[in-house]
Amino acid sequence: MADRNVLGGELESCGTEPLTGFYRDGCCSTGPEDMGSHTICAVVTAEFLEHQQSIGNDLSSAMPMYGFPGLVPGDRWCVTAVNWLRAHEDGAAAYVVLASTHERALDIVPLDALREHAVDVPSDPGPLGD
Repeated sequence: MADRNVLGGELESCGTEPLTGFYRDGCCSTGPEDMGSHTICAVVTAEFLEHQQSIGNDLSSAMPMYGFPGLVPGDRWCVTAVNWLRAHEDGAAAYVVLASTHERALDIVPLDALREHAVDVPSDPGPLGD
């Protein structure tokens, strides 16, 4: 069975430059090894990156030993649901690509919070149109 996104459709790619995803496959797929739930496809902003650094999650500095290039504003990256939610609660949430955000993110983050920061519009609004 294919991974599903928060809209109920097939999970779409989040980004390949830089190559993201817990499995470094470009998707915010998750599994038992992904203890951090890297399920939210974020389009990072300077404010989000600063916030993450302030809570001890430096996403700006390259870490070649982990294949991590360091992020700059505008990059798409699969971020952990807990850290995204914390940024949301602190007023520094990154934008979210809903079609590329894994449905497991909903175990931690309410769909309304994700929608509030959505930057994509589904071709079929389905339940969003209600």
